[in-house]
Amino acid sequence: MSQQKFQLSSLSLYRYECLLFLMYVGVIGVLASHSFINEEIQEIPSGPKQYVSSMNREQKAYFAQKDTLANSVEALGTGIQTETPNYKYSVRATKQAAFNYGVSKHPKSTSYVGGVFVVAAKEVEPNAAKHELKAIAILCKADSPGSIQPAEPTYQNGKTVCGKGTTAVTE
Repeated sequence: MSQQKFQLSSLSLYRYECLLFLMYVGVIGVLASHSFINEEIQEIPSGPKQYVSSMNREQKAYFAQKDTLANSVEALGTGIQTETPNYKYSVRATKQAAFNYGVSKHPKSTSYVGGVFVVAAKEVEPNAAKHELKAIAILCKADSPGSIQPAEPTYQNGKTVCGKGTTAVTE
């Protein structure tokens, strides 16, 4: 009888240990999946930066070939999709400037804006021809994460400047 109680007690202890182990695994799984989900939403930070930088380069090439700026992502011919699961890409162009956007769809991710400005080449290259025009670019990152389109950069006094709430980053 005593041996039977010992076997029942060992069996109960074994069940208790298994239950604790399963609870431990469950808690670890919940924490790991929560961390993974947050990482997935933030996307690879260099992706949108590279896309907008590429759009800036293509705008400059487009201007060199056609003496005008492209007014759409498709016209740039980069193959960049206008929408991904985490970002929306777009272009706004005038005669003197084009703005390339990579706007986050999630409140925890950062948006980017690029500006390409048509300026007198003499302003940036002293040996350039008198009436020659040149496209120059700047890439800006929003100072705060969010899904709001960042302020457009400007060209003032011979320099490109990021808009309010954004900071220049290297292309």
